[in-house]
Amino acid sequence: MSNNIYDIISEISKRRGFFWSSFEIYGGIAGYVTYGDYGVKLKRNIEALWREYFIRKQGFFEIDDPITNPSKVFEASGHLANFKEYATICNQCGRGFRADHLIEEKIAKEHVEALGGEAIKQLLIENKIKCPVCGGELKEPTLVLTMFQTQIGATGNDIGYMRPEAAQGMFMNFKRCFQANRERIPFAICQQGRVMRNEISPRRGVHRTREFDIMELELFFDPLNPSCPWLKDVENEKIRLLTEDMVEKEVDDPIEITVKEAIDRKILLTEWQGYFMGVSKKFLCALGVSDDKQRFRAHLPNERSHYSSQTFDQEVFTKSWGWIEVSGHANRTDYDLNSHMKASGVDMTVIRPDKTRFIPHVIEPSFGLGRLVYVVMEFAFIQKQANNAKRNIFKFPRDLAPYHISIQPLVSKDGLPEIALHIYNQLLDAGYRAVYDEGGSIGRRYARQDEIGTPLAITIDYDTKEKGIATIRDRDTWMQVSISIKELEEKLKLYYKGAEISELGPIFQSNEEQ
Repeated sequence: MSNNIYDIISEISKRRGFFWSSFEIYGGIAGYVTYGDYGVKLKRNIEALWREYFIRKQGFFEIDDPITNPSKVFEASGHLANFKEYATICNQCGRGFRADHLIEEKIAKEHVEALGGEAIKQLLIENKIKCPVCGGELKEPTLVLTMFQTQIGATGNDIGYMRPEAAQGMFMNFKRCFQANRERIPFAICQQGRVMRNEISPRRGVHRTREFDIMELELFFDPLNPSCPWLKDVENEKIRLLTEDMVEKEVDDPIEITVKEAIDRKILLTEWQGYFMGVSKKFLCALGVSDDKQRFRAHLPNERSHYSSQTFDQEVFTKSWGWIEVSGHANRTDYDLNSHMKASGVDMTVIRPDKTRFIPHVIEPSFGLGRLVYVVMEFAFIQKQANNAKRNIFKFPRDLAPYHISIQPLVSKDGLPEIALHIYNQLLDAGYRAVYDEGGSIGRRYARQDEIGTPLAITIDYDTKEKGIATIRDRDTWMQVSISIKELEEKLKLYYKGAEISELGPIFQSNEEQ
């Protein structure tokens, strides 16, 4: 087996059912991933935590609108003119590649896209970059639209595009949601859903795919009253920043600064930008990513999207690929609402108490869910020695794990399976994500649950049958404690509120670790 952590996680993901390449029986197509049972549950748990950090506490709105949009939407938004990447084609084999990716892989340089088209063309020539598949000569890069085009209706007269972001749906539905919010501002519209980008050369598994789930939020505020009522919740949160000036000078060591200091020093243009960056840092910490493995990198002007006056990427340092983007934080100003108002003729202005009108400005934090799945898996992954062999373990944060707990009889006889099934159903009724596991030796079952990240395993043995006592084993420490079945639900509540396994009952030694 490969020692590369990405290869190890990919192998486990295929074998256990987290994710794998789509269309396998037909040889597969790059850029498409299928999530299995554990992967779907992990995605949903990450999504639920995102809602907890960004939606529920603030009382923000959620919508769910179509993936297919008529072309007029993206004409107005500027995507048809600007949602493009530099692609190059091999003269020999005809394969296409993103030019900036080829350069990054050849010279180990990050964010080549930000350098612009002329620099990309020059770097291809200077570094004598060839086709990575056949070694053939590459054509000069040209800009290629990376949106999927389709037809709306059977006659094909109406051209549509699959949305590359969820944001436009929130801008088009601004008036409806504003009315439903009793015309109060600031407020936010949020959307989680599938988006599609016709990537030229998708790579790195779930990191860059042609279909993926996105979690986006558009915060609408008055540019003359840009204060954030929740800033105090994060103003003392320290974030690690690479400013535009630092990026331009290729400085890699970020400054560490509080959110409030970054706002006061005008590094961040609005309180809302600072608020969401502070919340995003805390969100990533809750996903298991430590402070020192996070940073926010500013986009240079020629890298920023056409709608942005300021953008920071939240990046995470992975063992697989170094720094990768997991979220983008853009100040979209009034660009989108203004553009749709001009194109549609619908008034998108809001009236102030003094009767003046304005177009709201927008701050957008946007997360790629697939990337977060991989990040959570990599940061949770360890290998531990067990009986002269390495055991794979995903130490997921307790509430993120696909299953809370596994229930297993010690042996498949003497009424133990019946007792185990009764407890399993009892825990399902109590709301736990429980799994029943009866196959193989108890050691193999522990190893299987470690490899899918289940925090606790309950073993039903003869003490359970005769004394009403079960054994609970902790995934992280392999510590085992005895608990009365009558107290089981109460003890589990304590554990999922943060109690350690040693606080749940009497400890006895495990012979797994040698």
